[in-house]
Amino acid sequence: MTQYSKYLIAILTAASFAACKVGKDFQRPEVAVPAQFGNAAATDSTIADAQWRQFFPDPALQNLITDALRSNFDLQLALKRIEAASSYVKQAKAALLPSINANAAANTSFPSKNSLNGLSLNNFLKTDHIEDYTLGVGLSWEIDVWGKIRRQKEAALAQYLQTFEAARAVQTGIVAQVANSYFNLLMLDAQLDIAKRNAALSDTIVQMIRMQKTAGEVTELAVQQAVAQQQQAELLIPQLEQAATIQENAIRILMGELPGTVNRSASLDGYKVWDSLQTGVPAKVIANRPDVKASEMGLKAANANVGAAQGAMYPTLSLTANGGLNAYEIGKWFQGHSLFGTVAGNIAQPIFQQRRLKTQLEIAKNERDQAAIRFKQSVTVAVREVTDALVQLDKLQQQQTIAGSRFQTTQQAVSNARLLFRSGLANYLEVINAQGSSLQAELTQADIKRQRLTAMVDLYRSLGGGYQ
Repeated sequence: MTQYSKYLIAILTAASFAACKVGKDFQRPEVAVPAQFGNAAATDSTIADAQWRQFFPDPALQNLITDALRSNFDLQLALKRIEAASSYVKQAKAALLPSINANAAANTSFPSKNSLNGLSLNNFLKTDHIEDYTLGVGLSWEIDVWGKIRRQKEAALAQYLQTFEAARAVQTGIVAQVANSYFNLLMLDAQLDIAKRNAALSDTIVQMIRMQKTAGEVTELAVQQAVAQQQQAELLIPQLEQAATIQENAIRILMGELPGTVNRSASLDGYKVWDSLQTGVPAKVIANRPDVKASEMGLKAANANVGAAQGAMYPTLSLTANGGLNAYEIGKWFQGHSLFGTVAGNIAQPIFQQRRLKTQLEIAKNERDQAAIRFKQSVTVAVREVTDALVQLDKLQQQQTIAGSRFQTTQQAVSNARLLFRSGLANYLEVINAQGSSLQAELTQADIKRQRLTAMVDLYRSLGGGYQ
């Protein structure tokens, strides 16, 4: 074994024993979470475990969600970010391997005939130029003594996982957006039907009051006010048709398609709000949310970047090797004595880099602190969103009960007002006011039902459901 080989073995052995990771290994920060969400008791299971096809049994809605998950632009961008992050992971893994380059070179030199080289060439080689041909391979290998490259690999992997979880978060958002938009469309359909029925009913009232005017029992003012009430109901029809068309276009955009109609196979009254919505254990549920996972992976990547920045301030050990064939004629490459080779080891310690390395370390630590804050913020927001959705479900159920009773009351009031008006025991204003109150009560009832469905979807999303 040559002295040079012993030297290289000694360097590699020292490097392997000296190898250690710079920076601290990642640990998830402690974040306080409640034992339960609001007044909801903690349960072993959660509705977030249900696949979105189970949670939304309506075939028409399932088709819309499927199309959106296949063609939504935001989700396509998220998947492209995953592909880019995957490429960075492969690059980070390959950074532990040596770099190898091949090269071929040929050159011809014509020295001055009055120079020493020119005279020597002419006297001894009987030529006025010299040729040189080289075919070689070069190897360069930075030995990861301090773990800097491994920290870079760790950061790249965490960033990949961050983009993966971010894509899941996008998917849960798309599922919720499509579902909420669909329920809003069902509400507009229901309200449009209500407006048409009330417009027809108002026409009956107008005819009734006109008959009373013909009999001399009311004035033209009563007819005009009844017509105004009818026009108010008729005005709602194009407004609701406009809102429904705009909502359809919004759903189509979520599906990555041009504006157009949207098929729906259910009615608002026919869609059931889940009665039992289990929330699970807060600590487990929050950890299951893709956006929280993404922020955690962002923090892990930032922590690894601190270690990489620290490693950049330490000495760098690298090995280089070059070898190949060199001759003054190509034909002599393979005639022996054309082989050449060099091997070198190098240790470089940064001393003064215009404060660049220290600044990079300070920025990396600052970004890690920011990532920690974002992680804690994501957990806090998640708890708030679940709690808000539970409160909405509870209070909206109470509101729907009251709204249903109110609608029944106004319906009875309309019937009584019409009977009393025919009997001369009520004036036309009471009939018109009763009809207007009934219209608003029925529209409100439909809106509250839509709000309950939206709160159900929001709870499902805020618990982390939608990407299964």
